[in-house]
Amino acid sequence: MNAPSAHEALLRKSYAAFNVRDVDTVLQALAPDVEWPDQLDGGVVLGREAVGAYWRRQWQVFDPYVEPVRFTDSPEGLVVNVHQVLKGLDGAIISDGVVRHIYTFRDGLVTRMVIRF
Repeated sequence: MNAPSAHEALLRKSYAAFNVRDVDTVLQALAPDVEWPDQLDGGVVLGREAVGAYWRRQWQVFDPYVEPVRFTDSPEGLVVNVHQVLKGLDGAIISDGVVRHIYTFRDGLVTRMVIRF
């Protein structure tokens, strides 16, 4: 078995931090000008601080849990198959399935993330 790449290790740490709502740790993995998908309103959130604010707002609407299950390099970037469980704040499951997160990097930090269903 190969050792995980630095990007994979960074993302594993970030997913774990996201799941316990440790925003500061996750934001350290993002470039200052990161582009992040806005799943609440559509479009893209730009910048590290805006992404943090977006997550905090998201957690007031629903309770996501994301567990990476496979990492694959592709021409688009690092593709992460993620088991995603989305719950309402009442604990009811809204969705439970696998989605793909595609990351690009610059200088060891995430510059862009795209979600593919």
